[in-house]
Amino acid sequence: MTGEEDPGAELLGRVFLGRVVEAGDEVAGRWVREFGVGEVVRRLRCGGDALPGVSGTRWEGLVARARRAEPERDLETARAAGARFVRPGDAEWPRQLDDLGDARPLGLWVRGRPNLRMWALRSVAVVGARACTEYGAHAGATLASGLAERGWVVVSGGAYGIDGAAHRGALATHGATVAVLACGVDQSYPRGHAALIARIAEQGLVVGELPPGDHPTPSRFILRNRVIAALTRGTVVVEAACRSGSLATARAAQRLGRFTMGVPGPVTSALSAGVHELLRGEATLVTDATEVIELVGDMGELAPARRGPVLPRDLLQPAARTVLAALPGNRAAPAEEIALGARTTRDDVIARLYELRALGYVERHGDGWKLTRQAMISVRNGHRPC
Repeated sequence: MTGEEDPGAELLGRVFLGRVVEAGDEVAGRWVREFGVGEVVRRLRCGGDALPGVSGTRWEGLVARARRAEPERDLETARAAGARFVRPGDAEWPRQLDDLGDARPLGLWVRGRPNLRMWALRSVAVVGARACTEYGAHAGATLASGLAERGWVVVSGGAYGIDGAAHRGALATHGATVAVLACGVDQSYPRGHAALIARIAEQGLVVGELPPGDHPTPSRFILRNRVIAALTRGTVVVEAACRSGSLATARAAQRLGRFTMGVPGPVTSALSAGVHELLRGEATLVTDATEVIELVGDMGELAPARRGPVLPRDLLQPAARTVLAALPGNRAAPAEEIALGARTTRDDVIARLYELRALGYVERHGDGWKLTRQAMISVRNGHRPC
């Protein structure tokens, strides 16, 4: 937008261009940057000489589409669906989308009450396979609910599989979620998610860069993924085969300098092979929401250290643990034998044995000492050195 362009005309111009050029078209983005919205619209409407960077055949196709564009009608259709158009320069525009350069959206159609810019400031993308496993669906929903409970916005694509699980996980905790669609925001795609998308529009936001009524195509899904990556602080891939489209979101996030994370799956699962390949590269392994927030959150938001359970035997003094470890597991032993195994004196061993008896770990058997059932269970639970 140049300083001479009228805001109202610039709004209509961007809506017009959204109907004429394909989403993510870097050539059109360069036109807007170099000539301004108004001049690009004028050239397309008058159908004169082609703008630089396109063939004559392609320019004729764009001009033909321009003749059919009706931006006022698109705005009216969007308002009827409860949607608004947010463009660069608006207070609601998420400025991190500017990182896309000439591939930046001309604008975004937004359906829902919350402010998109404010929600995008604390958002994480959770994406993955459409044909996911039960493990993947559980991992995606659990991860999303954990993020939502901690005040993070979960962004995904509204598709079957991991996307749907992530949205439902956030909604289940009455958290915030955003669905970025590869079609018009007045459309429900896939059809089986019509109720889910309607619920997201009520509780969160439904976002798309395609004009009302437009339907998705395979290429539009890939282009949509760059918006998900740019909008958020990081992208988590839960399940993805080697050819999964969700990997395009991760690659876009890496190009933009965003955090890229992966949830590992079984090494025998083809649906996790793409995630594992990411993890062999620059992606970071995560298993829950706290580990994601440790990467994308503010300084000091650390995930808790992973520790095994603390058992009573772990609380013994080192000398007592040494004596306990020196007792045979299948018979009683005299103090002298235990002292040899513990590398200490007989008197010290006796003192420790009486301490251990008071705690229920050993018992007297004549002149010898033997492990109790409690101590044997502790040993079986893995506290003997391997």
